[in-house]
Amino acid sequence: MFIPNDVKVILDTLKNNGCEAYIVGGSIRDFITGTYEPKDYDIATNALPEAIIKFFRKTIPTGIKHGTITVMINGEGYEVTTYRIDGEYLDNRRPEDVTFVSNLKEDLARRDFTVNALAFNEDNGIIDYFGGIKDLDNKIIKAVGEPNKRFEEDALRMLRAIRFAASLDFEIEERTFQAIKTNSNRILNVSNERIRDELCKMLVTKNAAKALRLLEKTRLLEFILPELQKTVGFNQQNPHHNKDIFEHTLAVVENCPQELNLRMAALLHDIAKPLCFTIDKNDIGHFYGHDKKGDRLSSQILRRLKFDNESIGEISLLVKEHMNVLEKPTDASVKRLINRVGIGLVPNLFALQRADALGSSSPKLRLEEIQRVEEKTREILEAKVPLSISELKVSGNDLIQEFSIKPSAEIGNMLKFLLDKVLENPQVNSREKLLTIINDEYEFMQK
Repeated sequence: MFIPNDVKVILDTLKNNGCEAYIVGGSIRDFITGTYEPKDYDIATNALPEAIIKFFRKTIPTGIKHGTITVMINGEGYEVTTYRIDGEYLDNRRPEDVTFVSNLKEDLARRDFTVNALAFNEDNGIIDYFGGIKDLDNKIIKAVGEPNKRFEEDALRMLRAIRFAASLDFEIEERTFQAIKTNSNRILNVSNERIRDELCKMLVTKNAAKALRLLEKTRLLEFILPELQKTVGFNQQNPHHNKDIFEHTLAVVENCPQELNLRMAALLHDIAKPLCFTIDKNDIGHFYGHDKKGDRLSSQILRRLKFDNESIGEISLLVKEHMNVLEKPTDASVKRLINRVGIGLVPNLFALQRADALGSSSPKLRLEEIQRVEEKTREILEAKVPLSISELKVSGNDLIQEFSIKPSAEIGNMLKFLLDKVLENPQVNSREKLLTIINDEYEFMQK
């Protein structure tokens, strides 16, 4: 196994001071599978925390209560943790206390899954007490020891099992799977931030649909995304859709590039459909306004999951605009689209719309429409025509001074009115012409 030089320094320092030291966990799993290049190298040792601090020049006591010291080498931090067994878990998250031990096997026995309960150093090679190598060979995610106990200790492990199954394209061992199903309600004891982080990791894997199906089959989905659970098995009764809302959503997610905000928008793009369902006289299903209602519902979900404001804005905007495929794109209509969405987000909107079309029963016509809008967008951006209020040749101060009006929300309305005129005809974007338009055409000035 390749070991970075900084990690070797830590292992050698502990060894030269008469201590055991091993790389443990995910980096070994990733090295063996070759699925991902190992990034985080966690180290376990029989050295006590006070000794670890003594052996190294710069350390940070990040989790000293639980035996973890961050050792700084060349500006990078590496977690070094004393062998331990965990005390009682009262919050389905972390032990109330730990007991330091000198035996590596006892330390590995407390870990979540066999494929993560591996240890390695250059003297002893891979240490595998719980069949992790066999489970890697058989592509199995299996809890170490009694699975119910593992999930009672930390309920987030249920989401981690699904994330590993998706990212590695493994199956979850039956007893482990049933234990997740039995303990699924314990996920309510986990913070929304931790749930968000696992969900995000699932979404950007190449097997995101597999992860989402496992969430539904284990009943975790109804606790972490009850709004999405309502889409499961929901017959759209529409000739354009040959899948229920949930399966259509999964197809759209996987048809999108593996970029987080885009895939989150794909996950939520039809979230409001169950709330907007109507049937016409021909027994055809419709979902009028689901994009607008989805914008609001998406924002609520993302706030609950503690997403940052910028991400909430981007994702909910994509949900709101995903139905706006222009059948006959004019320069003005495309400019308005660019203005609403923003130049930076327009490519993601087109990617979402393409993925949505590909998830339907007859995508050809919709894809052609999207292509035309993309081409028109490219032409407009290359022409560098004005697209926003900031590019107008008049400002709010100009309007205040010219027409002797007080600062108010009306100034913003006037600027939007002028922008609409400029989007229709870029030639009017001069101070003189814009002021004339306000004077002659704007209703506010007519009163």
